[in-house]
Amino acid sequence: MKEKHTILVVDDDISIVELLRDFLENDGFLVKTADNSAQVRGILYRETIDCIVLDIMMPGQNGFDLCREIREESDVPILFLSARSDDTDKIRGLVLGGDDYIVKTASLGEIVARVKAVLRRSSSRKEFGNRSIEHGSLTMNLSTREVLVGGNNISLTPKEYELLQFFAEHPKMVFSYEQLLGKFWGGVGDKHTVRVHLSRLREKIEAVPNDPKFIVNVWGIGYRFRGE
Repeated sequence: MKEKHTILVVDDDISIVELLRDFLENDGFLVKTADNSAQVRGILYRETIDCIVLDIMMPGQNGFDLCREIREESDVPILFLSARSDDTDKIRGLVLGGDDYIVKTASLGEIVARVKAVLRRSSSRKEFGNRSIEHGSLTMNLSTREVLVGGNNISLTPKEYELLQFFAEHPKMVFSYEQLLGKFWGGVGDKHTVRVHLSRLREKIEAVPNDPKFIVNVWGIGYRFRGE
């Protein structure tokens, strides 16, 4: 018999929690619920959780801060659930380590489908050690941490590799200097810190660093991954 996945639904709105629990259980999932960060910590300590559906606006510690805390200890898939639809919150959620972001106006069927998609991606990462990312002439092997551009092996520092992987996994999304500083340098530094590292990275992966094809500037804001 196929093992059931356990989903942790975190929201202080009991009506949403009950509806999601019913839909998820009807689809064969086991469901745990919590309405604050203290309950989440207790459940994660005691239980094996396969995916967290996490509300952002909760009393006390919000979902963003809780996600940051969870990511210090675990790579469990996290799907943010929010009443807010603006891109700023979505990007912030991804920068902090969220796997997906969905607005509460979505149907319950869509939310369940997104949970399944996040679980499939997580399962693929665990089962297939040779998972790779490909964009034109760029290939990243996420198991061996090899990077090839045009068939040539590129040597990157750990920080350069992490930056490249993050951008390649979120193509077309714009990330500000502040967001990148927060994710990769703990908020320590300034725009120059980000520029120096991105400049060095582009010198290694771009045929013409001054005319980049992969990571491009968004003037006055930050960077985005365009690909070739």
